[in-house]
Amino acid sequence: MYALAQLNLLLNYLKSRKKVDNSEKFDFSNTNEIPFITIQLPIYNELYVMERLLKNIAKLEYPREKLEIQVLDDSTDESVEITAKLIKEIQSLGIDIQHTRRSNRQGFKAGALKEGLKTAKGEFIAIFDADFLPEPDWLYKTVPYFKDSQIGVVQTRWGHINRDYSTLTKIQAFALDAHFTLEQVGRNSQGHFINFNGTAGVWRKECIYDAGNWEGDTLTEDLDLSYRAQLKNWKFKYLEEVITPAELPVVISAARSQQFRWNKGGAENFQKMMKRVIKSKNVPFKTKIHSLLHLLNSSMFTCIFLVAVLSVPMLYIKNEYEHLKVYFYVMSFFVISSLIFFVCYWFMFKAIYGGGFIKFIKYIGSFFTFFSIAMGFSLHNTIAVLEGHLGKKSEFIRTPKFNINGLKGEWKSNKYIKKKPSFHVILEGILAIYFVFGMYSAFIVGDQGGDFGLFPFHLMLFIGYSYVFVKSIFSKA
Repeated sequence: MYALAQLNLLLNYLKSRKKVDNSEKFDFSNTNEIPFITIQLPIYNELYVMERLLKNIAKLEYPREKLEIQVLDDSTDESVEITAKLIKEIQSLGIDIQHTRRSNRQGFKAGALKEGLKTAKGEFIAIFDADFLPEPDWLYKTVPYFKDSQIGVVQTRWGHINRDYSTLTKIQAFALDAHFTLEQVGRNSQGHFINFNGTAGVWRKECIYDAGNWEGDTLTEDLDLSYRAQLKNWKFKYLEEVITPAELPVVISAARSQQFRWNKGGAENFQKMMKRVIKSKNVPFKTKIHSLLHLLNSSMFTCIFLVAVLSVPMLYIKNEYEHLKVYFYVMSFFVISSLIFFVCYWFMFKAIYGGGFIKFIKYIGSFFTFFSIAMGFSLHNTIAVLEGHLGKKSEFIRTPKFNINGLKGEWKSNKYIKKKPSFHVILEGILAIYFVFGMYSAFIVGDQGGDFGLFPFHLMLFIGYSYVFVKSIFSKA
């Protein structure tokens, strides 16, 4: 079902490329139409990127009398003093920037945004995480779309300033690019629900309040508020052509914490929003189906993990019990889901890098690398998903930022990196060995020289789990 939904999104995506955008826009040549904007920068212990962030935000082009910047600083380390000093320097330039501190982290990021909203002067609220670097004309490219009074959010596409830093950053970029092209455009172009991505977007303040304001009861407060807003009939505008560069995690412990938060938060939001979506009388049936699959997308990892673990004993069962073979042949039909993903992601890859035979060969390598490592994360992400569905609460663990300048290994002095791998990592190492046994089994089962149907699958699982295990054990400061 998920694969078929992705195929439908691909068709929507291809159709959308033929459409001309006739959206109403503010006329910024008329000073009376220029609205007041508040920029919110929610930060927590961002020692390495604060200078880069604030200097970049200060370069945004917009009338100063119509702009304020809120630095929502929940930090507990020495970055507080550095941030305060930088803010004073920017204030001396005549820019309205305020340093807002809270006595606790109640509600985490959602709590900080909600607190800042109490004093925000802007009609519209732009939000950037600490690792995002919008272009100077970013506000002029996004805010005009709010001319349509029904639009509650304008979201831009994420770029990746360190895409080619390592295999890890390449596969993260691959996954995010699929989301920001195929999925966001595919849903938005047909009026299906999409999500504000937590950063690099603008909210209409009225929309935030109408939807019930920020809530910190899930780990993905952005997805939560997005669904509540769209259930209230607010429209979202996604701008694929406006790219906001950001830094990808370069060490696997940071990527793991980010993946855990996103996947657990997705499951939490499914539990929170499922009944509201199903019971809503103003949401079309097809939008409901896409919404439920969207909220369940992180739960795909439970399916991947279950199929992977059961595939080895199934190999023996298939070859031991002749009368069951027909069922296995029928089940092999579902391999077509992997082919659907392969086709869908090719169009995403082609849109970014271009087509042609050489690019296609490169894509094949990228796809199988991504698929293998994604499967290697399946245990880790399955635990996150199960915690989300079962209602186990946990802290909002921020993703450490690095301010990488291209040098390998320069992240090792980062004080925020988790030093000790979790017990899950040991299990991932055991699973890598388990799938070696699966590959060995291909040679010894059956009466006619083995059964190699699952061999490529087990090879990819071995590569994926080995990569995650080795990187988690040895890529530490």
